[in-house]
Amino acid sequence: MDYRNIIKNRELRLKIINLLRFIPDMPYLKMVYKIKTGRWLNLKHPRGFNEKMQWLKIYDRHPEYSDFVDKYKVRNIVLSSIGEEYLIPLLGHWAHYRDIDFSKLPDKFVLKCNHDSGSVKIVLDKANINHKEFEDFFENRLRINAFNIGREYPYKEVKPLILAEKFMESEDGKGIADYKFFCFHGEPKLMYVATERNCGDTKFDFYDMEYKHLPIYNTHRNADVEPQKTECFDEMKSLAAKLSKGFKFVRMDFYVINGKVYFGEYTFYHCGGFWLFKPEEYEQKLGAYLRLPCDSE
Repeated sequence: MDYRNIIKNRELRLKIINLLRFIPDMPYLKMVYKIKTGRWLNLKHPRGFNEKMQWLKIYDRHPEYSDFVDKYKVRNIVLSSIGEEYLIPLLGHWAHYRDIDFSKLPDKFVLKCNHDSGSVKIVLDKANINHKEFEDFFENRLRINAFNIGREYPYKEVKPLILAEKFMESEDGKGIADYKFFCFHGEPKLMYVATERNCGDTKFDFYDMEYKHLPIYNTHRNADVEPQKTECFDEMKSLAAKLSKGFKFVRMDFYVINGKVYFGEYTFYHCGGFWLFKPEEYEQKLGAYLRLPCDSE
């Protein structure tokens, strides 16, 4: 039985997750993993990629990782590592919605939270903002501790903020593609391109490091027209290797906008470690890339 769509309302899901926050991490993850994947979680001898994501959540905890998932603090990390030119311009940051001085913002911009996933509002004309709706949205999100959702330890101590970034748009009007590199022990092994997000029907297409299309399904189907290789591919691959150095696994996300690469984010647990790769051989192949101490037991 597929339990993933039983509770479709996001706000209701978050309320239920909040009620479950007192369950210890290991039994919580075993329960959610079974619900999401239909499989029992083996933390003693994990083999598949998603099993190993759960192992990392329990046994590979480092407080300094919080700065890497904090969309505000990570900017300094990126600046010192690869340079300011890879950062989307920041217009401001605030602890609460009521603190925002909209008179100092341009007509177009993006509002987002720094501490979770999906708390984004794209503003195309600030004169048309429904401030009551926006304030309710962001104040609710600011109260959420993203750690409680998937027990992803790096999010536990992130101080919630609202950020405003420059609105980035492509000159060709086709929308902005995301390029997401799976890096194992500092080495990019595969990536996927996320397209068609602007029309609400996101597509994922996976490639190896030679940009050979891979027959992988993971949460979204392939695009009807295969995304062509961007001239920035090798640059992103090099940046992913540099930024992921020292981590057992991290997904490095980038955007290419009008021929220029921009940093997206660090993601330590792809889709929370709850979405199996199909066919099964890729679930196991990606798991084998991730070397853990328990592999030799």
